[in-house]
Amino acid sequence: MTDRELLELAAKAVGKDIDSDRYDEEWGFAIRHMAKFWNPLLDDGDALRLAVSLNIDTLHRSEVWATLAGKGLQLSETYNEDPNSATRRAIVRAAAEIGRAMK
Repeated sequence: MTDRELLELAAKAVGKDIDSDRYDEEWGFAIRHMAKFWNPLLDDGDALRLAVSLNIDTLHRSEVWATLAGKGLQLSETYNEDPNSATRRAIVRAAAEIGRAMK
């Protein structure tokens, strides 16, 4: 799945009103009716707000594990050289799974 697809599904899960015609790989998606972009893959604040909104827990060892409380979903992301990036990606992947399950 591409980063764009992950972000679209994560936005759906959290009810974020993004403009799908205004996407940039670095900035993410423009939020409708606001002069702001949203990209929890690169922005720590956006990722934290996403995790809190969807009740996503993270556990750190040599990799990061994201768990959706009460939903039985657990996924991991390898640290490589950037544990912050791995944490953001794990959160977005978990949120995308919620978005994918929505009608």
